[in-house]
Amino acid sequence: MINTKWLLTFSTLCEEKSFTRTANKLFMTQSGVSQHLAKLEDHLAQTLVIREGKQFVLTDAGLRLLDDANAVLAAINNLEQHIGFDTPDEGKLRIMTPGSVGLKLYPHCLDLQQTHPALSVEFRFAPNRDIDKALLENTIDIGLMTRTSLHSEIVTTPLAEEPLLLVTPAVVEDCSWQTLETLGFIAHPDSAHHAELLLGANYPQYRSAASLPQTGFSNQIGLILEPVSRGLGATVLPAHAVAAFPNQHAIRIHQLDVPVSETIYLAEHHLKPRPARVDMLVTHIKRWLKH
Repeated sequence: MINTKWLLTFSTLCEEKSFTRTANKLFMTQSGVSQHLAKLEDHLAQTLVIREGKQFVLTDAGLRLLDDANAVLAAINNLEQHIGFDTPDEGKLRIMTPGSVGLKLYPHCLDLQQTHPALSVEFRFAPNRDIDKALLENTIDIGLMTRTSLHSEIVTTPLAEEPLLLVTPAVVEDCSWQTLETLGFIAHPDSAHHAELLLGANYPQYRSAASLPQTGFSNQIGLILEPVSRGLGATVLPAHAVAAFPNQHAIRIHQLDVPVSETIYLAEHHLKPRPARVDMLVTHIKRWLKH
């Protein structure tokens, strides 16, 4: 490959039209300029410059090289500027979250992109294990998780608490254990875990996910409350998922004696520094989760 230092010397020589001025501009000796030129000619097996005293003219090969050399040097300069470019309002934002907190944050991320059109938001909903995997494989910038990471390479920092809520059809006023047994339970991928935490803390009769008859199942976070709203059962969900359900008048949230929350953690790879745009996003997420 051609040494780019030789190309820079050649391009500068053509611009300055003087070996002396070229040497001064590049902080070299005149003999150093001549050596770079000779090495470039040897590498290309072409005569580039014909010298006559202190004057010189470019050969046809030299003229062709000059255009290409300037293009290469400009590309290298642009590459260096692009690699060093770090602004909070431009570039990709790659984030992955569990479903409930995703319902809370995704609209805000779209608002942010509308405010800064040079941003590109890549938002994925996923369980904790997939977020861990994506961080290890560097396919996302940050993740939000509802537990600490299983991997030492991933740093998790508590950001907020999200309450778990018992939700029934709106007509249900008394939420005794007998009422729940009559209603049945709408299951979802995290329902056993959530029920263990919330129902286990508030109902002595609760033993396991099988404690209540299952009357339905949905793996779509935005649809889990649809059967509840139609009177087909009760369920336990994180608060952001409940707040995002559009048919609020058809459901009822029951305040239990023992409140239970899940911690939301910010997850990042410990070796990867945050670009300015990701740091800006984290700052916004902290504020969004407080409201």
